[in-house]
Formats: sequence, C-alpha cells, structure tokens
Amino acid sequence: MQAVWNGRVLAESDRTVVVEGNHYFPAETVNRELFADSDTHTVCPWKGTASYYTVSVDGQSNQDAAWYYPEPKPEAEQIRNHVAFWHGVEVGPAE
Repeated sequence: MQAVWNGRVLAESDRTVVVEGNHYFPAETVNRELFADSDTHTVCPWKGTASYYTVSVDGQSNQDAAWYYPEPKPEAEQIRNHVAFWHGVEVGPAE
C-alpha cells in the first residue's frame, strides 16, 4: 500500500493494519522529512487520544493530514507506532 499526496509518496508498506477502513502504516515506512508535528489532538473512545501531523510537499501544506495514537488503549494496541491518513491523501495499492 502507498499513501500519496501532491505527487509524493508519504508512506509505503505491505504491512499496514486496517482499522475502521483506514490503513495504518508502520512508522518506519513513513517519509518523516515531509511531516511536522501538529498541536491537534482528538479522542476516540476505544482507541485513545490521537495526535496529528501536517504534511508538506513542494511548498504546499496539508494540515493534520496524518494521525497516530502514541499511547493507544489496549483494544487498539495493534496500531501503536503506526500512522494513518486523510484530507485528500490517496491510499491504495503501490504502483
């Protein structure tokens, strides 16, 4: 699977974990040079508190386009150290 935005591959892995229709990519497969920490946080009743990243490619930013759970609840332990995407990031089979 690949996560692509603005023509750049943000993450690529054949080991994603699918939860609620979202592919969570292992953290080591994410192109970290394109990510910056965001101050945004949301709470999921069963997964825990999510933190977000803003993605920047070629001078364009996509605020809060990626999220992760730094301390997931026990029910969501399988997504610890994984990152998921939205806000126009295309996730699909690697080309």
